[in-house]
Amino acid sequence: MISAAVEPHTEHFNPDTSAPVGSDIVATSRGYAADARQNRHKRKVLFVTSEIADLVKTGGLGDVSAALPRAMSHLHDVRVLIPGYPQVMESDNPIHVVGELGGHAALPACQIGRMDLPDGLVIYVLICPELYQREGTPYGANNGRDWPDNHIRFARLGLAAAEIAAGEGMVHWTPDLVHAHDWPAGLAPAYMHWRGLSTPTLFTIHNLAYQGVVSRACCPELAIPEHALQQEGMEFYGKLSFLKAGLAYSSHITTVSATYAREITTPAFGCGLDGFLDSKAQQGLLSGIPNGIDESWNSATDSHLEHRFGLNDWEGKAANASQVRELFGLEPSTGPLFAVVSRLVYQKGLDLTLGVAEFIVEQGGQLAIIGRGEPEEEQAMRELALRFPGRIGVRIGFNETDARRMFAGSDFLLMPSRYEPCGLSQMYAQRFGSLPVARNTGGLADTIESGVTGFLFDESTVESYREALQRAFYVFEKKPLLNAMRCLAMTQPFNWCQAVEPYARLYEELVVRATSQRG
Repeated sequence: MISAAVEPHTEHFNPDTSAPVGSDIVATSRGYAADARQNRHKRKVLFVTSEIADLVKTGGLGDVSAALPRAMSHLHDVRVLIPGYPQVMESDNPIHVVGELGGHAALPACQIGRMDLPDGLVIYVLICPELYQREGTPYGANNGRDWPDNHIRFARLGLAAAEIAAGEGMVHWTPDLVHAHDWPAGLAPAYMHWRGLSTPTLFTIHNLAYQGVVSRACCPELAIPEHALQQEGMEFYGKLSFLKAGLAYSSHITTVSATYAREITTPAFGCGLDGFLDSKAQQGLLSGIPNGIDESWNSATDSHLEHRFGLNDWEGKAANASQVRELFGLEPSTGPLFAVVSRLVYQKGLDLTLGVAEFIVEQGGQLAIIGRGEPEEEQAMRELALRFPGRIGVRIGFNETDARRMFAGSDFLLMPSRYEPCGLSQMYAQRFGSLPVARNTGGLADTIESGVTGFLFDESTVESYREALQRAFYVFEKKPLLNAMRCLAMTQPFNWCQAVEPYARLYEELVVRATSQRG
């Protein structure tokens, strides 16, 4: 629901007086003024993202975008900027138009709406129906194909962030720092740099493989200056990379685990940017800060679970397992239940799971798979379920309740990722007593203690994977050992409070440094 009682260009009000404008807008403006007084001692941070789990989510970025601003709220005034997709515009949260931005090159004019979530998180919504009011995911149609004008759609997001940072659009709130996330927000630091803004920027890589690469012919549409078409700018092997723009023009770069921060400076994981990132690391401009998970991941209190359970309540966990078996059409069994909760893409090593599926079934195990992604991967999962009816079940799509019940009911979670910047599923699983069987890479290496809270394997091969599964089957038969590992996994300190302090310190350092440079 959008409030349009007052046109954005006439929205000049003094919140400390009774200006004669629409009563609903007066109430809103007074609330904003009180909000400003309450937050005046906090740093103001604009969080630029393409998804947030409250409204629209395709993966871990949505979870982080929902959790980190909330976890930071006691330290800083963090507000989120997101495009006005249908899922955002049609939510039950009212949207008040608070600003208006003009067009630039091929980037259309748009409005800025403010959405206040019930817990106080402020969302700025980029309202531009011609770009964002489409059925599908944030990035493409329901057939899995990307929108051909994504370069326009997400350049508009980056430019809006820069305009808000410049105090344009009459939003009445100007950030001290802009924190941009992944390639869809990569042009935010770039547009800020090209406009000569001194506001510091932080750019976070959630997955280096997705880079937003476009033709150099897009430069006029996006108003990209010629001097940006250099190796030290956003040039990428004769094309342009939105992600590289974020890397090149931000004040500092983070990624979502310490191991991944090291890995991406090497040719094996650097996706063609390893030299560029290694240079940033040598300058002290690249950090690894692990993600966390929110407090809702508690098997004793989670409202998604019909059968809640705590430490050592293995009957409660078994009740969840029975529910998962029924949901996926699996036969009753006393053997181990394995789960895959994942985007169905090559990165996740699903072809390796196809390679070990028969071994799992032969050893008495069952497998439940949920996710959506590339059409080829989805079809491969369907065919796998047809090969092993009653032993392997597949649901194409994603449902938060089903996913949580799978974590709660499974004995083991499979994550044979070829690379994994951070990963959240392995943390969710451990918190619910499901032991991950995962590749020893990125955030998986940082959050799983092999033989203690899960099982790691080194090589992206069926043989290495099968060896880890053999260890899992062995532990499953040794119930005291299995339950001890479950207890250790369920008590791991993965909460966001572990990640907030490094971000808070970094925010403060960047703002102080920028202030001293201006002075």
